[in-house]
Amino acid sequence: MKEIIIKVNGMVCEGCENRVKNALLTIDAIDNVDASHKTGLVTVITNKEIERSIIEEKIDDLGFEVIKED
Repeated sequence: MKEIIIKVNGMVCEGCENRVKNALLTIDAIDNVDASHKTGLVTVITNKEIERSIIEEKIDDLGFEVIKED
């Protein structure tokens, strides 16, 4: 099991959290998603290999800003 944590700007309510969760769960490799507008974190659980960029692109497509880590 692998955990991927992504910092996201723009989630302001539970509706935003649900949009992110539902969109990411359409990706076959993803088993579970937790999104928090309070912390600005999206935690993805997967048992398969997945490129982080695929997850980030899906979040970007929803109109939220992924904060890139240096």
